[in-house]
Amino acid sequence: MKIALIGATGYVGAALLEEALNRGHQVTALVRHPEKLPQHASLTAVQADVHDVDALSAQLRGHDAVLSAFNPGWGNAEIRQQFIAGSQAIVAATKAAGVTRLLVVGGAGSLFVAPGLQLIDTPDFPAEYKEGAEGARQVLNQLREEHELQWTFLSPAALLQPGPRTGKFRLGSEQLLMNGDAPGHISVADLAVALLDETEQPQHIRQRFTLAY
Repeated sequence: MKIALIGATGYVGAALLEEALNRGHQVTALVRHPEKLPQHASLTAVQADVHDVDALSAQLRGHDAVLSAFNPGWGNAEIRQQFIAGSQAIVAATKAAGVTRLLVVGGAGSLFVAPGLQLIDTPDFPAEYKEGAEGARQVLNQLREEHELQWTFLSPAALLQPGPRTGKFRLGSEQLLMNGDAPGHISVADLAVALLDETEQPQHIRQRFTLAY
């Protein structure tokens, strides 16, 4: 496939890039700093600004799918607003480019821990992640109103960590996956496996899904 990957130099994006290249896909990596990308025969590095819809749509044209690991950065004081604005621009550019398939990596904060209660709204949710998690929740809510694109939103387990690629994990939908009384975890490498599996063989069109060991 011809895959456009937004945010390929980030923590999640770098894992997605490695997984996609290892599967033999042609990848266009759209990043702010192309010099940070590795050299690979199947990789095209493109400097991009997600907020420039016209330029981004031209860069996305001709691809089979857009994978977004866009994140303004956890240390960004405007992370909520920039996450929402950037994600809206990515949706608009994907549609303008004529690409119908969009896969977005979001957060675990919008997963449900009880009926009507999402993780982000629990008392112990870490304050330093709240603004970013709120941005990701709003992005998901906006995607739920999007009926033109074949979108998929992937929420990781509560704990997203470095670790090996096993290819073995549980999938879920709207509920936070647990290991007994403890929140589930997943390696970033296996998160990439799940998203590339979904890219190649869609199972969650216009749905959110999650995963954990």
